[in-house]
Amino acid sequence: MRFLVRDRLLSIGDDYWIEDDRGNKVFLVDGKAMRVRDTFELKDTRGRVLVDIRQKMFALRDTMVIEREGEPLATVRRKRLSLLRNHYRVTLVDGTVLDVSGKIMDREFAVEYDGELLAVVSRRWLHVRDTYGLDVVRDDADPALLIAVTVCVIHLAEKEREDD
Repeated sequence: MRFLVRDRLLSIGDDYWIEDDRGNKVFLVDGKAMRVRDTFELKDTRGRVLVDIRQKMFALRDTMVIEREGEPLATVRRKRLSLLRNHYRVTLVDGTVLDVSGKIMDREFAVEYDGELLAVVSRRWLHVRDTYGLDVVRDDADPALLIAVTVCVIHLAEKEREDD
């Protein structure tokens, strides 16, 4: 499954569509402006909220929480004690840990579980300016979760860059 994201629209308060590789709108990322913490909703084409993405308010380092139907699903944060600034850890509520690493700001990174590739984010496949692709490699992977993880790590990396 390959999805296309218009990169220049990734900011708080903006809504943007994620399309499949045929150009059909599949998911809407609804950025919620005027909130105390950074908040997004990932919706399907009928407007049904699939996951909520929120900045965790009281954390020692920037953390985003992904929820499904009001229940925690995953926590995303920059990996502690990593020499690479572009290395994030996603901890699912069941204890599963996903690693996200690569050139986040360049939109060239991978999401892995226990060394196995789940998804790849890349601009290399595309000729359209300000667009990157999210290629979900495994058929049994949760596309909504992987899109939410992508939104989180890009948002956290951009926020960290702004703070520098």
